[in-house]
Amino acid sequence: MTLPDPAPAGPEAAPAAVVRTLRPLVSAEATAEAAASATGPAVEPADLEQAVWLRLLERLAVGGPPADTARWVRDAVRAEARRARRTARHERPYRDETFADPAGCPERIAVGADERRALHAAVGRLPGRCARLLAAMLAPGDPTYREIAGKLGMSQGSLGPVRSRCLGCLRRMLAAEVVAPEPRGKER
Repeated sequence: MTLPDPAPAGPEAAPAAVVRTLRPLVSAEATAEAAASATGPAVEPADLEQAVWLRLLERLAVGGPPADTARWVRDAVRAEARRARRTARHERPYRDETFADPAGCPERIAVGADERRALHAAVGRLPGRCARLLAAMLAPGDPTYREIAGKLGMSQGSLGPVRSRCLGCLRRMLAAEVVAPEPRGKER
């Protein structure tokens, strides 16, 4: 593949002509090389294309176009793919041990415990079997529907509809207790 003669319009026209001429070849080579690297770390075709274009534009600025552009493109794509796979093999996720886990900070633990206490207190005030059903569902052992049904003496198929009604009752009860803010953040 040979490059077209540079247009006499100026120095910006030559790289544009090279890019226009080589775009299909670079795209095809990058796609083929990315597909061939399926056994190792993944290489994105767009990343390969971008790296090859950068190398080509650097070469055009320093020494002009390569003599055999098709061969140069194939070699450049393969070299960039090898470099990308080598880099991906050596990369490790960054873990900064100096910062504590935000979920484990004392403030969040205290707020979470306070919210759980308030929820269990509200569940305890529910009428009839709703209190027993929701308390069983909130049990720390995370029981299955079969275990809850056996414990409460209910059929497993009725747990869902009863749970739904009980949650609606809890929602209405909590809505009456909590003051909802008015628009624009004002409280009633």
